Amino acid sequence: MRRDGNPEFIEALARGLDVLRCFRPGPAAMSLSEVATAADLARPTARRILITLEQLGYVRLTDGGFTLTPRVLELGMAYIGTSNLWELARPHLRELVQTTHESCSIAQLDGSDIVYVARVAVPKLVTLAVTIGTRFPAPPTSLGKVLLADLPSTELDQVLDEPSRSGITPRWQPDRDEIDAALRDVRAKGWAATDEQLAPGIRSIAAPIRDGDGRVVAAVNVNAHAAETTMDTLVHHHLPLLLRAASAIAADWDVWRSRPIEVITSAR
Repeated sequence: MRRDGNPEFIEALARGLDVLRCFRPGPAAMSLSEVATAADLARPTARRILITLEQLGYVRLTDGGFTLTPRVLELGMAYIGTSNLWELARPHLRELVQTTHESCSIAQLDGSDIVYVARVAVPKLVTLAVTIGTRFPAPPTSLGKVLLADLPSTELDQVLDEPSRSGITPRWQPDRDEIDAALRDVRAKGWAATDEQLAPGIRSIAAPIRDGDGRVVAAVNVNAHAAETTMDTLVHHHLPLLLRAASAIAADWDVWRSRPIEVITSAR
């Protein structure tokens, strides 16, 4: 059955992507039954998809079951390579980590979730593991608040109506009025903070990365553990450094986006 009633929708492709997404950090391999259950597919369907993905080089069959191969990184790296955001942000994130001694990340919005596209981490006590591609519900995160606050009202309505695909149940379960109040605060201040709203022990502050037209293209944050870093430290020491980094990344992004593109034509 087509998921949205669109006659152009290719269900087989959607199921294949569902299978790829069902692999999570943790156990090294998944059995056929585990994949079928996680992707909500019948075992024969899951098996055919896994065989196809194996022949294409995206999964391999081991003694313990099925595992992803490094080739799946091509899918994400194509996006990162197109935007070039990681290469531009990396030196600024490293400097921010050196000055704050905290992990720093960049995320973009995907539906009602944030997805991490760049990160420089430091060894710290953490409640939730974060890597490139990790997604969390947007409202209870500082990165998400910054990204949501920039959306026009109609687009915000559509985004918030989408269910999260993160698999995470956050501590903060706001109604729409609470979300609107939080986003108004972000718009007024120009940055966002969260104190253990996503999960116990997680505190963070985030700032927008804007393009030359003033639109928010991503958000950057400083993430800390509540047992080690106070909100006062985040706001009064880390925030000025974060805002400076966000501005520097935005400036580099604007220069890169406005660079002349050399067009090579073949002689006739």
